[in-house]
Amino acid sequence: MGGSAIDDDWELPSPTSEVRTVVLVGRTGNGKSATGNSILRRRAFKSMSSSAGVTSTCELQMTVLEDGQILNVIDTPGLFDFSAEPEFIGKEIVKCINMAKDGIHAVLVVLSVRSRFSREEEAAVQSLRKFFGTKISDYMIVVFTGGDDLEENDETLDDYLGRDCPEPLKEILEMCGNRCVLFDNKTKEETKKSEQLMQLLSLVNEIVDNNSGKPYTDELFVELRKGANKLRDQTVEVNSLEGYTKQEITELKDQFHKSYEEQLKRITEMVETKLKETTHRLEQQLAEEQTARLKAEAMAQAAQMKSNDEIRQLREHLERAQRETEELRKHAESGRCVIL
Repeated sequence: MGGSAIDDDWELPSPTSEVRTVVLVGRTGNGKSATGNSILRRRAFKSMSSSAGVTSTCELQMTVLEDGQILNVIDTPGLFDFSAEPEFIGKEIVKCINMAKDGIHAVLVVLSVRSRFSREEEAAVQSLRKFFGTKISDYMIVVFTGGDDLEENDETLDDYLGRDCPEPLKEILEMCGNRCVLFDNKTKEETKKSEQLMQLLSLVNEIVDNNSGKPYTDELFVELRKGANKLRDQTVEVNSLEGYTKQEITELKDQFHKSYEEQLKRITEMVETKLKETTHRLEQQLAEEQTARLKAEAMAQAAQMKSNDEIRQLREHLERAQRETEELRKHAESGRCVIL
């Protein structure tokens, strides 16, 4: 299914099966694909050590959990990464939303304990919230990868966050209700694999309960779902037509697909425009924050210089007073000091 914005499988799940969809987002190299494989309990997404990133397009894989629940996992190629072109990101966002169909039950923000939380990652989360709205925070879970590194140092996730948690990361964790979990994607221990997956699924269930079972959707989801449903209905209808040749039916299907592709193109252009606006606003915000920070640092430095100058003057006065006192003492001892 990876790389296709159109899902040819129009089968709806049976009424007894519960379908949930989670989306992996995060910086290239943080281990999104490996985390997806850990969730699926099989090597479904291509994953390897690479600074350039392996995932090139949104891809959906599905698994059936022990309780019969269907879990859709969508891997993404670094959405909201400022190093990528808006046109590329826009197309991938549309693919991701189209794959999610009826909404997203959880957004898994993948970070790594192996690297310092960066300004780019902070900006990516801010961009995600600005694009989809602050409501998306209610669906976010922070997944930290690199659990094997912490285990080697006899550390827990709480130890790591208590020791090495910058303020922006604390704010993000607080924003999403402190929902976070540590993943070791290299472990061979089945018990550990099961435990970390159960912890994640527990947080997903918590999100579902907090949102009254409603997945995250917005106008983009609605428009794409309308178009997909229309195409499905038209396809079913044309398949039931009688008195038409096979070529005529094929031509009708081609027309329906062309109409759907045109709708996807319009939605993609709308997403690209919104993304550019979001990026522009965020860049302005970051520039203003940078200016304010530099101004504050300059004022602090000036205050420190003033303080240092005042301290220097006081020290000089004190040293002068000490010298004068010492001279008076020497004069007094030699009997040449007259006290009036």
